[in-house]
Amino acid sequence: MIGLIDTEDGAEAEWTFPAEPDSVHAARHAVRDTLRTWKVLPAVCDVAILLVSELVTNSLRYASGPIGVRLALRAGASAARERAALLVEVSDPLPDPPTERPAGPDDEGGRGIQLVACSAGRWGTRRGKTGKTVWFELPLPG
Repeated sequence: MIGLIDTEDGAEAEWTFPAEPDSVHAARHAVRDTLRTWKVLPAVCDVAILLVSELVTNSLRYASGPIGVRLALRAGASAARERAALLVEVSDPLPDPPTERPAGPDDEGGRGIQLVACSAGRWGTRRGKTGKTVWFELPLPG
């Protein structure tokens, strides 16, 4: 783990995992343990873990370098009408954004980005200096 940071409007955590199959398991556990520490509701925690697992798996399938995972817990600001949310980012060195593709009923893959799109309040991708980041946001109650 790179670090856990408590900020005025929430908390942040960040990790870097090698591009190895065990990294999916390690990322799920790191996210789960951190969200439990932050007392995020189990339903939000379960969705976050599922989506991180999908995105880290995508990174492993298509990229060959390190995979970054970042969580940011943001408190809502009533003056700005922002809602409390969990922001999750998964980064890898491949610059190409993921593409949604239709998955047939017997296909073993092809549903990761569809899951993100259907489950997250918002999601997107952005290019970085050395690759891309796929991010999603899950609204938090209250």
